[in-house]
Amino acid sequence: MSGKTLEQKLEILSDAAKYDASCASSGGQKRDSRDGKGLGSTTGSGICHAYAPDGRCISLLKILMTNFCIYDCAYCINRVSSNVERARFSPDEVVHLTLEFYRRNYIEGLFLSSGIIRSPDDTMQDMVRIAQSLRQEHHFRGYIHLKTIPDADPKLIEQAGQYADRLSINVELPTDSAVKDYAPEKSPDQIRRAMADVRVLKETAKERSHTGRKAPKFAPAGQSTQMIVGADGASDSTILQSSTRLYSSYKLKRVYYSAFSPIPDATAKLPLVKPPLIREHRLYQADWLMRFYGFDAQEITANSANGNLDLDVDPKLAWALANRHLFPVDVNRAPKETLLRIPGFGLKTVQRIITTRRHRTLRYDDLRRMGANLKNAKPFINALDWTPRKLTDTIDLRARFAPPPEQLSLF
Repeated sequence: MSGKTLEQKLEILSDAAKYDASCASSGGQKRDSRDGKGLGSTTGSGICHAYAPDGRCISLLKILMTNFCIYDCAYCINRVSSNVERARFSPDEVVHLTLEFYRRNYIEGLFLSSGIIRSPDDTMQDMVRIAQSLRQEHHFRGYIHLKTIPDADPKLIEQAGQYADRLSINVELPTDSAVKDYAPEKSPDQIRRAMADVRVLKETAKERSHTGRKAPKFAPAGQSTQMIVGADGASDSTILQSSTRLYSSYKLKRVYYSAFSPIPDATAKLPLVKPPLIREHRLYQADWLMRFYGFDAQEITANSANGNLDLDVDPKLAWALANRHLFPVDVNRAPKETLLRIPGFGLKTVQRIITTRRHRTLRYDDLRRMGANLKNAKPFINALDWTPRKLTDTIDLRARFAPPPEQLSLF
């Protein structure tokens, strides 16, 4: 380990961080425009993207402090029994990398996670030291997201929230039984206690003292969590219901879903199921429907025999196809809650419809100009000059939306 250069460590630990759910460029093809041909470069150094509280998309340096770990979670590539190349940054090296990437305008912040070395407290202390150094010694004002360790001393997590914009604590898997089976060294109860502590500290920071002074800011961008899907055989219904409880109990900003791919030497412990990335995508779509469109977890998967989402069509369209008796909907009369359930209608489109129909009756082309996806919407709506007639009840309606069969190559 001591013989590795900083660049070698960066290559190992940015690649290892790709298992933390985000849109990272780790693993992408390295391209460089310094030869004068083309524009832009990819460095393979783990630049990922996140959204700030004000909605801006920002670039983050996404790395692990170390991929050494004392735990042996069956689904984790960095578990203690895994035969992977190991590396470890010192706190000063992480600070140096963050500042240098920032000065070169590659990033606007830091996403830092870590394996557990020595003990949860020792690891958390180093992560807090990194954030504290960036904020207090170098006056770094960029975005910081810390993946905190639930087994660490609560005082360390409290300190982390004073320097980080967002904290996240991984629930790991959808059910307690799955955590006990595949990550026996971790405690679901302790994870929940840590998440509850973050929520309380976040809410306390909003209050004013008897003198009118506000408490210091604590993780102003809130907390999030990550859930591995496909490692334990849980259905999408179970996953979404678990997410609903997490949002409600801990006021999370986001639940991230990470599709599990079996690790060769862990197949003896884990189900031999490799969920496609499309499943992860469908879960994000369903999650969005629950948070912003008024759906609940049970109704999204109610018409599935096995409790899993339809992989061929998006969850809202699948729900509409299974509930055709509620359609077509008159866009000039329906309330907002009903409009939000029409396939092809997003939040902005619905708001535009409500605003415009106060002044005039909407036609089909008006909806197109408002940004509605009419390919999906037209079997489910009525407008002044449009009615689907019998289209809504057509037997082959689902086939109009599902992707056509694809002939796979034999070679």
